[in-house]
Amino acid sequence: MSAVDLILIGRNEGARLVRCLASAQGQARRVVYVDSGSSDDSVAEAERAGAEVVHLDPAQPFTAARARHAGFLHLEATGGAAEVVQFIDGDCVIAPGWMDAGRAALLADEGCGLVTGWRREVAPEVSVFNAMADVEWHRPAGEILACGGDMMVRRRAYVEAGGFDATVIAAEDDELCCRLRKAGWRLRRIPVEMTRHDAAMTRVAQWWQRAVRTGHGFAQVGHLHPEYFRRERLRAWGWGLFAPLLALIGLGLSPWLTALVVLAYGASWARTARGLMRHDGLEPRAAWHQAAYLTLSKVPNLLGMLRFHLRRLRGRDMRIIEYK
Repeated sequence: MSAVDLILIGRNEGARLVRCLASAQGQARRVVYVDSGSSDDSVAEAERAGAEVVHLDPAQPFTAARARHAGFLHLEATGGAAEVVQFIDGDCVIAPGWMDAGRAALLADEGCGLVTGWRREVAPEVSVFNAMADVEWHRPAGEILACGGDMMVRRRAYVEAGGFDATVIAAEDDELCCRLRKAGWRLRRIPVEMTRHDAAMTRVAQWWQRAVRTGHGFAQVGHLHPEYFRRERLRAWGWGLFAPLLALIGLGLSPWLTALVVLAYGASWARTARGLMRHDGLEPRAAWHQAAYLTLSKVPNLLGMLRFHLRRLRGRDMRIIEYK
């Protein structure tokens, strides 16, 4: 069976990176760690684990997409990448059995350019934000439109699609998946645990920053692929701007208008909670708690979208938005 090369990326991941490197031992032909200007012991830990280390030039903006693509270019420049390449973030660990299962599924279908599996949070009980991430990662198996950054890709498909776009700072995985599909490749999620992720989100400020980053991704990827994230962008404009404006206008014109907007938010909250209970199997208390943040997330999503467009119009670099 074909070999797999592993590319993992990180920036000041500390103990999370140590666990990631340990899970990678014996899993791949080559392990490449790409560091985005860490100030901790990340590089030393990667070298100690036997990984090949790539240092990104700090003169250029750091992005996850840039790091992943730099890892692939390193493989190509030093003997060539394997037929199958696994990407993983440094705050994850590889689940036992994933590499063999993913590789077998990818190679069994010549038209498949990418496979992914299920990502789970290591500590969903620590905070509602970790629990939200755990629900977010667990999506149905089968043919998919896109996936997260933990992915196993066929080398030929990656090259044909042009690889990760270093200028995309969020939802860069969605953006690559769009180009893979446009190049004629199928993408699949198989019902196998792939990675365990440590979101480490315990504060509202972290959730807010992550939601801002998500909105930036909606706008940037939507700008590159207008058909993608259309619904998410419309929701951000509607619930993040127009509904609050109507509520403010109602304060001056008619309190009934403001009351209707408040009722609309309540209905959205209830609909989201019911969906979490029905489709994701959440208990009512957890569903209502998560639904509240999902309803409110449209405001920071909109701020992220506006940040992208301001950067684009001003010709500014697209710089990462970090939440931890």
